[in-house]
Amino acid sequence: MNLLEQIQELNHQFDDELNRVRSDGLDPESLKHRFLGRKGLLAELFARMGSVSGEERPQVGRALNDTKLRLTDLIESLIQDTTGLGGDSSPDLDVTLPGDPIPVGTNHPLIQTQDEIIAIFARLGFSLAYGPEVDTDFYNFEALNFPPNHPARDMQDTFYLDKDILLRTHTSNSQIHFMKEHEPPVKILAPGRVFRNEDISVRSYCMFHQVEGLFVDRNVSMVDLKGDLEYFVKEFFGSDIRTRFRPSYFPFTEPSAEMDVSCVLCGGKGCPVCKHTGWLEILGCGMVDPAVFTAVGYDPDQWQGYAFGMGIERTAMRRYGVTDIRQFFEGDVRFLRQF
Repeated sequence: MNLLEQIQELNHQFDDELNRVRSDGLDPESLKHRFLGRKGLLAELFARMGSVSGEERPQVGRALNDTKLRLTDLIESLIQDTTGLGGDSSPDLDVTLPGDPIPVGTNHPLIQTQDEIIAIFARLGFSLAYGPEVDTDFYNFEALNFPPNHPARDMQDTFYLDKDILLRTHTSNSQIHFMKEHEPPVKILAPGRVFRNEDISVRSYCMFHQVEGLFVDRNVSMVDLKGDLEYFVKEFFGSDIRTRFRPSYFPFTEPSAEMDVSCVLCGGKGCPVCKHTGWLEILGCGMVDPAVFTAVGYDPDQWQGYAFGMGIERTAMRRYGVTDIRQFFEGDVRFLRQF
């Protein structure tokens, strides 16, 4: 029997065993191993190709390749028909059942809060500006009207890395960098991390996040400041929120104010969170002091501006009723999943 006849005989033998596997419900993998394995029946015929004459070799080679393709297709089709999943023939498997849910991560609540603040002010025309977290005394204090030995420097306990190098205590340094590099008008929002040497407690942390805004143009007034901030809090907290502005002091703004919103938990009636006042402090703001414009090379007789700054942690706490700032940094998944 020549090799072509043996190939034909192999096909007949395979068809018989294939029918038996189908009728008896046998494992199709055994059929695959017997005929298509490394030492299977088809591999033995391929090994005999060396004894075929040159004239018959093309015909025999084509017959072997066609047989291999045919057997492979039939076996794979049988496996899929048997299991529906290409090889797992477990009778307990129901492929129509939904799979196990895969947990999907989300942004941290502070990032969510920051992104929403940025989106609201972007609708007012603000663009983003970033400054270094490690900076000089000039950008963090002096250019913002904190003269050397000025008592206002005690308002912020600072981490000094060297005599003139420090971890920034606010993102106002980003505004100074931007104004030093750009001519007015300016309308920027500066988010980022800041650092202060404070005791860690339910209301304070040594590292937190701020976002500060700066608008410089001709004829900017307190009316523009109040209007933009009113728009922000109503977009962020809801249209029924009430606001008030209280006189305050910051070295880099004059006049200065603090903005309060009606307590989001008690609706202004008074509760422990708002210390029974009905109000929650949300941010500080004011008109840019002319000394700041002079420090960056702007003419204070030609340009006016307003600035404001808020802590992202405090804003998130006000909105969601979080009473302990440390929860934002502890990485407790039970807390984070609520957002």
